[in-house]
Parts: sequence; C-alpha cells; structure tokens
Amino acid sequence: MTKNLRNELTRRILVLDGAMGTMIQQYKLTEADYRGERFRDSQFLQKGNNDLLCLTQPHIIREIHEKYLQAGADLIETCSFNSQRISMTDYGMEGYIKELNLAAARIARSVADEYTAQHPDKPRFVIGSVGPTGKTASISPDVSNPAMRGVTFRELAGAYQEQMEALIEGGVDALLIETIFDTLNAKAAIFAAGEAMKKTGKKVELMLSATIADRSGRTLSGQTVAAFLASVAHADVLSVGLNCSFGAKDLKPFLREVSDLAPWFVSAYPNAGLPNQFGEYDETPETMASQVKEYIDERLVNIIGGCCGTTPAHIATYQALIKNAGVRKPCGKNHNLVLSGLDVLNFSPEKQAGKPSFINIGERCNVAGSRKFLRLIKEKNYEEALQIAHRQVEDGAQIIDINMDDAMLDAQQEMTTFLNLLASEPEIAKRPVMIDSSKWEVIEAGLQCVQGKSIVNSISLKEGEKSFLEKAQKIRQYGSAIVVMAFDEKGQADSFERKIEICERAYKLLTKEINFPPEDIIFDPNVLAIATGIEEHNNYGVDFIRATEWIHQHLPYAKVSGGISNLSFSFRGNDAVREAIHAVFLYHAIRVGLDMGIVNAGTLPIYEEIPRDLLEHAEDVVLNRRPDATERMIEIAENIKSQKTEGTQKSQQDWRAQSLDERLQYALIKGIGDFLEQDLAEACTQYPSAMEIIEKPLMDGMNRVGQLFGEGKMFLPQVVKTARTMKKAVSILQPYIEKQKLGNSSKAGKILIATVKGDVHDIGKNIVAVILGCNNFDVIDLGVMVPSEQIIQTAISEQVDIVCLSGLITPSLEEMCHVAEEMQKVNLQVPLLIGGATTSKIHTAVKIAPLYDGPVFHLKDASLNTYAAIQLMNPDTKKSFTGKNREEQAAIQSQQKQQAEEIVSLEEARKKKPNLFS
Repeated sequence: MTKNLRNELTRRILVLDGAMGTMIQQYKLTEADYRGERFRDSQFLQKGNNDLLCLTQPHIIREIHEKYLQAGADLIETCSFNSQRISMTDYGMEGYIKELNLAAARIARSVADEYTAQHPDKPRFVIGSVGPTGKTASISPDVSNPAMRGVTFRELAGAYQEQMEALIEGGVDALLIETIFDTLNAKAAIFAAGEAMKKTGKKVELMLSATIADRSGRTLSGQTVAAFLASVAHADVLSVGLNCSFGAKDLKPFLREVSDLAPWFVSAYPNAGLPNQFGEYDETPETMASQVKEYIDERLVNIIGGCCGTTPAHIATYQALIKNAGVRKPCGKNHNLVLSGLDVLNFSPEKQAGKPSFINIGERCNVAGSRKFLRLIKEKNYEEALQIAHRQVEDGAQIIDINMDDAMLDAQQEMTTFLNLLASEPEIAKRPVMIDSSKWEVIEAGLQCVQGKSIVNSISLKEGEKSFLEKAQKIRQYGSAIVVMAFDEKGQADSFERKIEICERAYKLLTKEINFPPEDIIFDPNVLAIATGIEEHNNYGVDFIRATEWIHQHLPYAKVSGGISNLSFSFRGNDAVREAIHAVFLYHAIRVGLDMGIVNAGTLPIYEEIPRDLLEHAEDVVLNRRPDATERMIEIAENIKSQKTEGTQKSQQDWRAQSLDERLQYALIKGIGDFLEQDLAEACTQYPSAMEIIEKPLMDGMNRVGQLFGEGKMFLPQVVKTARTMKKAVSILQPYIEKQKLGNSSKAGKILIATVKGDVHDIGKNIVAVILGCNNFDVIDLGVMVPSEQIIQTAISEQVDIVCLSGLITPSLEEMCHVAEEMQKVNLQVPLLIGGATTSKIHTAVKIAPLYDGPVFHLKDASLNTYAAIQLMNPDTKKSFTGKNREEQAAIQSQQKQQAEEIVSLEEARKKKPNLFS
C-alpha cells in the first residue's frame, strides 16, 4: 500500500464496515448453498458457517465487501471471524484453516485494491477478523469443578497463530482481535500475533476490540474496562475499542472510559440497538447516526463502524459526520505501574492521604512461608487454602503472592490449579497476583492462567545476560510486570554498593536492549536478616533503605519491593519482636520510596503504639544505631517471650478496665471486634440514641485512625481492619437505630452518594451513608466505581436534594471535575458535596466549583456531612450557608490566581535578572 494505515488515522476518522452476518442473512441461503458442490457430502451441518462461504460462495462475500466500500467504508473486515480450528471443529472444518483464511483475505484484498485504484486519495484497508472462539480460558465449563478449563492458553495461541499466519499471507493490513469477552483469550491471541509475524517475516498492525457483557461495565469474564486496558497494555497495538454489546447510546459511557485512558487510537462499532423479541435489530441508520454523532463531536473515536444489525445504509450515514471532524489524539503515556485482576490497581508514587503510597503484597499463599498453606495444598484442601487468600484481601493485601515451590509438590500443576480456582472467587480475583517461583516452567504456567496484568517474582542476572533478557522478553510477551532480584553471576548483593551496581546494570539491559517499560521494573535489592550476631549483617537494613532511595533517584520510574519477613528471621518464633521490626523497617523504608512489600497484611502493629522500649530496640537494630543493638534486642526478646501469656492477659485486662468510650475507641483502632456486642449494649444505656454512639466514641476512633494514617503511623491493612470493625459496630447498632427511627417516618431529604469512577474505596463513603441515614435522610448509595452517567441519571430520576461524591486516590479528583461538568450540562442545581482523602478545600474551590453553577462544598470528614445536609435542607439557613461557602471559595480562587500571576515566563524572568557583574 502506498498509504499507511497509522498515518491515515493521524489526520482523519476512518470508517469500518458493518455486520457481515446481517448482510449474509439477506441472501436467504440454504444448507446446500453453504455446502456448495465441494462440501456436499459433509457429515456436519454447515448452515450458519459464514466463513465457509469464502470457499463455496466467494461472489457473495465479494458483493458484501463492495456494498460497504460503496457506502464509504475505509476498512473492510475479512469474513474469517470463526476461522480457527477451535470453532471450526464444530463444523468438521478444522483441516481447512489455512485455505479459509487465505480465501477470506484475498477476496477482501482484491476488492479493496480496486477501490483504492479508483480513488487514490481515499485508500481502502483490509482488516483480518479474529474472533474470540466459543470457549473461555478464564471460566470453568463445569460448575462443580471451578479449576477445570475448556481450553488452554497454549491451545488458543496455537489456533490463533495458524489463522493469523494465513491472514497475513493473504495480504491483510491489520489483524483485529475482536468481540473480546475474556482477556485471557485475547492475551493468547496477542501472543499468537507476535509469533505469526515472526514466522511470516511480515509486520502488520494489531487492533483490539472488547465487548461489555452488561451495564455493570465488565466483560463476560469479569474485568472492568480499565482492568482490560491494563491487561493488554503490553501489546504493540494500533487501536483499542469496543464493539457489539449495546447500541451506540448505551455503549457511550464505556467508550468514553476507553477514550480517556487509551494511549492508542480508539475504535467503536456498536450494534444497531439491542435485539428485539425476535432477535432483530430495529435501530435505523438515521437514529444510529444521531447517536454516533456524539462520538464524533466529543472526539471519542478514531475509527467508527457497525456491528450486529448494521448495514451499508448505516455506514453510509457516517460520511457526513466525519467530514471536517476533529481528530481524537491518543492519551499521553504515563509512567505509573498499572496492574490488574478483575479490577485495576493504578500505582502512582504521588503521596496519598499525606503519606507515600505503598502496596501490600499478601504473603500467606506461599508454601515456603506458611506451613498451614503448604499443608492445605498437600492435602488438596483448596477450599480452605482459598480462604487464606480471601482473608489477606480482607486484611488489606492489594496483590496476592502465590508460590508453590516445594520438593514434595508438582509446583507447575499446583500453580495452575490454584490460579484457576482463584479466578472463580471474585473478591480475590479482583486483585492482581504475583506469580512467585524460582522455576521458569512454573512462572510460565502461571502466566498462562491469569487474564489480568500480574507481577513475576522473579528473574535475575545470576545465569548471565542472555538468559536474563530472554526471560524478560517472554514475560513482556505475556503482559506482566517483573521483579528483578539483586543477584548476578557473582552471587547475591549484600552491600549497598553491590545492590545499586546490579540494579543499575539490569535496568540498562532491560530498557536499552529490549525496551522493557521502566515503570514495569520492580527491583528487590534483597531484604536480608539483621541482628544475627554476625557483625557483617548489622547494616543490611540500612543498606536496603539506602539502595531504595538510590534507585528512585537514579533509575527513573523503576519501583522497589522486598520480602519483609526475611529481615527478622533471627527472631522466628517471637511474633511481637518480628512485627515490631517489620513496622519500624517499613516506616523508614516507605519514607524513602519503598513502593511495595510482601507482608502478612493483618499482623502489622501500629508504629506509634509499639511499646517505647521495644520501639527503641527495634530502631537500633534496623538502623544499626549502636554496636550492642543485637545483644540488647535479644535480651528484650527473651523478656517478651517469657512474659507473652501473662503480658497478653494483662494487656487485655488493662484496656478492658478503661472507660466505655476509651474501650470503644481502642477496639476500633486495634480492629478488635470480640467485645463489641457487650460494650455497645452498655453504650445504649448511657447514650440517648444509637446514633450518638456512632457520632461520638466511634467517630472519635475513626478520626484518630485518619490522623495516624496521615502521619504514616498506620498502614493501609490496619485501616481496612479498622473499617471492618466499624462496619461490625454499625451492624450491631442497626436494630437500635431502626427502632428509634419508628414514629418519625418523614424523611429529612434525599441524598445520592457515590465513590466516583476509577475508585474502589468506600470506607469513608459508607460511614457517611450510615450517619446520614441515621439522621433520617433517605440515602441512595450507588457504591464504588460509579460513572458520571449513572450519577446524573439517578439524581434526575430520583429527584435527589443533594449529591455527595467520594474518592480516595488522586485520579478521582479529575473524575469529580468531570461529574461537575456533566451536571452542569444537564442544568442540575442541587448542592454537590465533595469528600475523600485526597480532596481539599483548595482543589474544590479552584478546580470543581467553577465548573458547576450549583453550590459545591468540600467536607473534610464524615462528621460534617450531616451538619451540611441539615443546613442545605432548611430554607431558613440554606441561603446564608451557601453564600458563606461561595465567599470562602471566591477568596481562595483569588488567592490562587494571584499566586499564579506571580510566576512569570522564562523570557520575562531573564529580562528581570540582576546584573551582578556590571
């Protein structure tokens, strides 16, 4: 081709053709028509095998291509959607794969070239259609055996490669992996595409298109749009988009999410509406065009076409829409580490809630580190083993580390079985996994089981550069991030100098030799045991912390991780000492950039609440502050061990002897639920209402948790544990609340509350919802990851009085701005309340309030929501309350504007520079 597909997309919107099946149906073909003379005696029914028509009725396929080209299509898809051996086995045609795809590609190529010759200024391109097959690699076909799979990654990749080689040989310009309902299938197809291009020696473009299963915004295999995009981010793709699913109107919210996130061109080819009761599509070309116009006007797409039910008449209406239309520019690439399970985990090194981000990697699904987990796997007691993974998620683990390396296990088989089982547990499968093994065959088996973007732990330079780079390339091909251990041919790095030497060498090899994305490189500079009695070991903690800081300063975008439990190995059997050492180490390492760590997420003590003498001794050994630190730690460890039972009982007696309010706050901060029933029953006799118990002692405890978290003295797992305890307390009080609400049936107002799209955090939101509900407000809680369209539609249909938006992570701030803009577009005027850890009064005033004419308030904690809601619902106070807020925001806006104006341009600054040498 004289014209390049990628270049064409930079200057104009391209039109893809419409449905092939809809057009074939118009020919009213019989079984004999499908078979043709060649397959007259086939033992299988062939009616419906549309791809076979490329061999038996090629003139029909050619005519359909011509009709779409006449309608203005720039891209036509080959009639090869099912032309791989997995699908063709159903028709007995698995022996004709190459012939089917060659024929499909050559028919389309011939027609496209004719139209390009007629109109050289409008080149036509051939896209090789690659469907998903009828099997899924992520879901078991047997409800009684969740570990079973109807197809494997290798089977899929082999079938796809065979198909793709023929399509490439037939002359396609691109391969389109489409109607993706299982990302693991798609990853196998992406893998196969790379192999097919190597085998044929020809590079073609790669395009991806997923299908959304329902209005939850997830694929059939359970992934969100953002998680899907993270899972395929390793592919060298031309475009990513959505097809099928819904009509253009209902597809739009999900398409907007793709467009907002994708650093590639974006495609969309929706159905002609949803099928009616007869399975037909009723949306006319004109109706569909009016909806597609919004895609064009809002610059959501680079490629627009049609799926089920669309015809050349539908495609023809697009020509007027794209004429002189603005071209969507792909999003700029960021260097965050983005991982995924069913949900996305977007890790940014920015500070969250006033402290550095830190990812907790759950360590208990590791046969080398947990005797219980090893026993359960040996016994094939997978149900209880999965409960360990589930508990880690509950305790705050954001990634689950899985290791099956044991001499008595078939590690490869156990890794496959456990990952397959884990995929059937949605609450666990939402999290990314770390595939942890020293055996390459186990790592590769694990990579072939996960549809999300995982982490491989680990590879190193100990076998030389060639082996290191080969494994890294393969890991990249599977779409995983990578942990690089500080090992080389000489052995393990045990000093600061050796750690940074090896990490720098590995970084240069990965980024310069094979273009491995630096944000997907995670260094483990070796957490080694301290306080062993060997003097050379005393500085291991300090060396790791120093190396962590150095890596962040000198190896851009790389991350740092470590197996934290290794540090305290000398004190195995003394959990109190080990946990104190871990907490101290994390406190200092996170401050200089430790991004993640393999920890037992449920056992970390609160740094500030470690007994003073134990804290001092732990600081001494971790930071190597004195030569006798080890001896002193051994001494205190012996005392703690001997006093463990007595001390535990005494400690329990001490806090149980405190006042009621102190006991409730202590239980909340420590996450102790054992005495809640007893203490809350007592509280109900002392407080006039159950609501006051929540607002006073329980909220005081939550506020203290927030303070400790903000100071970096509590870690996320501890906060999550606290939240679970708070939820338990509220559930205990619920009957009292309901009883006290009887007799006052009139509602104070209707409030919508939601955590915005892209954010799964709901601790604060849930507390706010409870408090508002207890104050007689009718609360509509939409949950988490709520798109703006759903927020606005619900606000309008339910006629709410107030909208509350919540978010914990930095990207939520942008999404809140987007919601405010969309509320303005539909002329809503209801008050908008903003809350969450990363929100602020300044951001709300400067970034959100100007986008919305209705009143916008920032509320720094849950206790303020009720007061604000009552003020806004009272006609006597609403005006003054709103007016005062607007005055405060105007002052903040003015101050920010003044500060911005004080920053002059570089040119102006140079003009004003002082002349020191005149």
